[in-house]
Amino acid sequence: MSTKLYIGNLSFSTVEEQVRDAFAEFGRVANVSLIIDRATGRSRGFGFVEYESADSAQHAIDSMNGAMLDGRALTVNIARDRAEGGSSGRGPRGDRSERRW
Repeated sequence: MSTKLYIGNLSFSTVEEQVRDAFAEFGRVANVSLIIDRATGRSRGFGFVEYESADSAQHAIDSMNGAMLDGRALTVNIARDRAEGGSSGRGPRGDRSERRW
């Protein structure tokens, strides 16, 4: 079973290959995905690394949380599952009437 890690505080210029290279020393990386803003096409500053083993993932957390990559101190922890249904910021009628600015 694979283990997915959340990688936060990434530089907007960091690319997947840099993340893969940095995390590969802790075990076999199954997947790397950086989250891109659909509107701008720029990185949102976070992503995910998936390891094939939980031991490798824990070793990466222990070693990379707070470590520097591309000039930024990373936040690394076990990724949480998305909340079912998600939130669009819209009220119960599908409009923004419930949102307070």
